[in-house]
Amino acid sequence: MRAVVCAAIVLAIAPFGLPLFAMTLLTEALILGLLAMSLDLMVGYTRLISFGHAAAYGLGAYTSGYLLLHTSLPLPFAVLAASALAGAVAIGVAWVCTLATGISFSMLTLAFAQLLYAVAFKWTSVTGASDGLAGIPRRAGPFGITMFQTKDGYYYLVLFCLLGAYAFCRSLVRSPFGAVLRGIRENEAKTLSLGYNTRLYKIAVVAVSFALGGLAGALYSPFAGFANTDLLFWLFSGQVLIMVIVGGQGTLHGPILGAAFFMLLEHVLSLYTESWALFFGLIFIGFVMFAPEGIWGLLTRRVRA
Repeated sequence: MRAVVCAAIVLAIAPFGLPLFAMTLLTEALILGLLAMSLDLMVGYTRLISFGHAAAYGLGAYTSGYLLLHTSLPLPFAVLAASALAGAVAIGVAWVCTLATGISFSMLTLAFAQLLYAVAFKWTSVTGASDGLAGIPRRAGPFGITMFQTKDGYYYLVLFCLLGAYAFCRSLVRSPFGAVLRGIRENEAKTLSLGYNTRLYKIAVVAVSFALGGLAGALYSPFAGFANTDLLFWLFSGQVLIMVIVGGQGTLHGPILGAAFFMLLEHVLSLYTESWALFFGLIFIGFVMFAPEGIWGLLTRRVRA
């Protein structure tokens, strides 16, 4: 807990010491960290491997972008509405996907994400098709608050959402609800025999995960100023899953570190080669083979030593 407090303090004072370009990268890293942490609820705590988590991100991004472009909703309300919509849609998706288990569940999540991708690509009047939504504004908050229109103000909004989501997820996984999720992860048949309706728990955790993933997407579109179909593509879902595994699944902290590590490595490697994904793939293989506990596991092991 002390490490989390120290990290929060460092992040809070970051705008006072970092240049604008670094702050832009850090803001995007925090958004991706929120997305990766949301997926960790499914992957790390419930062992529900999703190949379609980009659906939550893209749905949140398109919804907040559309609301900011076509309504007068203040930015925080548009972001929250997009997150709520992603969570509500996930209930129906989870009801279908949880009819299956294992790899069949994973493929159903991928199928849903690709379906949403196809809808976004064809629904030109709402999504802008392949061009996407451009010029998404950072509208003022309620009561005319304009801090969200500045880079530093928006960074603090993203940081507040990440810390709030982390506190919520931490409470969730330490609650009786979280204990049932871990029971499903370790032995679903035994958890079912104890009288728990495991399918309802899985639907609930998918809905929460999608709501938080939608929140990340809703923050991204006004940050970047656009939303396009790339945010829904299956390749992006794979990248988020890699962030969770490299960072350390089942920890909440790890996926945030994994997202930052992915972004930093992508930025550095892309300066030297267009084939940066090849080198990152080799690094990912190295983590899977020699450090399956991820970055967070390596750090905690070093501290204990």
